[in-house]
Amino acid sequence: MTDGLKKAWAEVVQPLLRRPPECQVAALCCRQRDNRTEVLLVTSRDSGRWIVPKGWLMEDKSAAQAAREEAWEEAGVKSAKIGQEPVGTFSYDKHLDDGYDAPVEVQVFRLDVTKMTDIFPEARERRRKWVSADQAAEMVNEPGLKAILMQL
Repeated sequence: MTDGLKKAWAEVVQPLLRRPPECQVAALCCRQRDNRTEVLLVTSRDSGRWIVPKGWLMEDKSAAQAAREEAWEEAGVKSAKIGQEPVGTFSYDKHLDDGYDAPVEVQVFRLDVTKMTDIFPEARERRRKWVSADQAAEMVNEPGLKAILMQL
């Protein structure tokens, strides 16, 4: 393939074939310890990589409420003060069961955690860990999420 065709494929054809991004919400679960902010990370169910709790929008909930629900289901956050506006967004490609990747844009909502429990819906499927914001930025893979964490 010539350089001109490669450029046309990459810059014109592929973007036309790519679906618009799906929307997800994420919970940036925070707490204060020893005058520093700590962030709660959980492992993903498929690969075990470190992530923040996230999921799809829910029909009967606002984006912030959906983020809070994900924090409960994936990390056992029982009580938290949540901001109604996202603190940032990041994008990633979600690997789908059919073998394709779908672009996803994630709205991130900060939750200041006040109460947690060890009994929650996905407790047997995930690990969770409180770390400094700097450590969290090193542990996650998504560059946009790293940037949000580095701003804490």
